[in-house]
Amino acid sequence: MSPQSHHRTEDADRPEPSTTFVFDITADEIRRRSLAAASLGPTRDIAEEERREAEAYALLYSGLDAEQQRLYDELVTAGVLPVEERADAAH
Repeated sequence: MSPQSHHRTEDADRPEPSTTFVFDITADEIRRRSLAAASLGPTRDIAEEERREAEAYALLYSGLDAEQQRLYDELVTAGVLPVEERADAAH
């Protein structure tokens, strides 16, 4: 008997697991998100947060040298990075 067929025999002799565990974290995720949103407070300005995020994104990819720009363009073309309108945020 070859070593491979020996392992198959051992696997065939093992009993099937009798218990299956399933974890549904939906309720916990909803609770976590609601607590996170509540912690931000009622004065949260989502539009301002998105504007700042767009500025940070533009700054992150501004001032690239030729090789960095080439790589950035390849990543955008490949769908790895989103297509974004970028202003030179360094100025």
